[in-house]
Amino acid sequence: MEREFMEFDVVIVGAGPSGLAAACRIKKQAAEAGQEISVCVVEKGSEVGAHILSGAVFEPRALEELFPDWKELGAPLNTAVVRDDIYMLTSEEKATKLPDMLVPKTMHNHGNYIISLGNLCRWLAEQAEGLGVEVYPGFAAQEALIDENGVVRGILTGDLGVDREGNPKDGFYTPGMELRAKYTLFAEGCRGHIGKQLIKRFNLDSEADAQHYGIGIKEIWDIDPAKHQQGLVVHTAGWPLDIVGTENTGGSFLYHLENNQVVVGLIIDLSYSNPHLSPFDEFQRYKHHPVIKQYLEGGKRVAYGARAICKGGINSLPKMVFPGGALIGCDLGTLNFAKIKGSHTAMKSGMLAADAIVEALQAGREGGDELTNYVDSFKSSWLYEELFAARNFGPAIHKFGPLFGGAFNYIDQNWFGGKIPVTLHDTKPDYACLKKASEATKIDYPKPDGVLSFDKLSSVFMSNTNHEEDQPIHLTLKDPSIPLEKNLPLYDEPAQRYCPAGVYEVVNNDDGSKRFQINAQNCVHCKTCDIKDPAQNINWIAPEGTGGPNYPNM
Repeated sequence: MEREFMEFDVVIVGAGPSGLAAACRIKKQAAEAGQEISVCVVEKGSEVGAHILSGAVFEPRALEELFPDWKELGAPLNTAVVRDDIYMLTSEEKATKLPDMLVPKTMHNHGNYIISLGNLCRWLAEQAEGLGVEVYPGFAAQEALIDENGVVRGILTGDLGVDREGNPKDGFYTPGMELRAKYTLFAEGCRGHIGKQLIKRFNLDSEADAQHYGIGIKEIWDIDPAKHQQGLVVHTAGWPLDIVGTENTGGSFLYHLENNQVVVGLIIDLSYSNPHLSPFDEFQRYKHHPVIKQYLEGGKRVAYGARAICKGGINSLPKMVFPGGALIGCDLGTLNFAKIKGSHTAMKSGMLAADAIVEALQAGREGGDELTNYVDSFKSSWLYEELFAARNFGPAIHKFGPLFGGAFNYIDQNWFGGKIPVTLHDTKPDYACLKKASEATKIDYPKPDGVLSFDKLSSVFMSNTNHEEDQPIHLTLKDPSIPLEKNLPLYDEPAQRYCPAGVYEVVNNDDGSKRFQINAQNCVHCKTCDIKDPAQNINWIAPEGTGGPNYPNM
């Protein structure tokens, strides 16, 4: 098929912190050099920020490098952190508050801000457009354009107006466009579907440890002004997950924003082993713990969402570059798990890639090469130094559990500054960690009370998720027989539980048989199914542009 095309110097896939920081940096550097570089950013969400979800306590280091005058420009960093409270939840009723002296220093947040990352991305997009970047929300990048020499030459956007069987709908069909570029940056976020293809195509992870992930589930609450403490950061470990063991680990957060709002969330490591575990239901019962309930009682939930995070760190980083492009941000895996922060590191990776592209274009290179200067500048940057110092944090938790792993991390971070003379590795992929259902303890989750805890469908409603129903299902099964013939008898089909949006169901038919049902309209694009399915049978691809959640300020 002959498709329309547009040509740019640089195409960036994803309007998150890394992609927008890269776009801004390219235009600023080019302007300073008196050079014209055309930059296009495509974003699958209905608007910039619609698919952005993060905690988020934000470290402004990279932002200050990119826009030293960010305060005067009105960046939405309105709530400075005033205090860190860290608890070990020892049971569903009890907790121990950790003194500051026993907390890894990476967990201290003096100088940071509690923000909506979605709103920061909207602001970054405004800055980018002011600098001359073309930003196109509502367009899903479907595949990379790769020429006969194995060079990435841009991306193809998805077709619009296609029915469930893949046929054009009369009066609605619009074929996707080729966006051609000298260099293409992939900033799709965690488990980007094109990034995943590129890693496989170019064997980028051949020298890396397995990537590791968590699922973060988050709500925003309006709370009683008498209970609100603007700038307070609360983190917990332990209940309802493991304290000493290593089978089901994770942690939680509760941050006090401005306007009498708090954000509350639970991150569960996707290396969990019990197939009966439901991250969504663990989060719902977690909110009933007295440490958390004290702030939420009398309040009202106003938003819900979920997203997977990459947390393998520097040990799991794939090769960053390939002919014609590079991975940046969480498509690469730059989150600093020791800080539970990835926005500033994502921005910095985008800025380093941007500098490499500007240098390449100034030298007259046309994109058939690898951006080795990006790799070199990364290795000499504070980003590399920060990720290297955090290299043991995740593996220590996985190997030793929150209590003993936390003790190791305290020694590593506070005594050695992250330079302890040992590097821990965790090479077992998360999907391979599940026990058989017959070997695992069943979990009896309490019914939601509709006050502090809620069901999945009402939660998905609050995420403003919408997909055009008559379109190809974007959650594809490599082998349709596996859910019922293998995953159900072995693992009680864990997709029913690990999905936080009720997408997957095992339904009993009238004749006594069963069917595996995919409610793709519910999908909040968290990518957990693509990561955790024990048979690696589910492939998440981008649906039609604008589909998915519409987060106002997550």
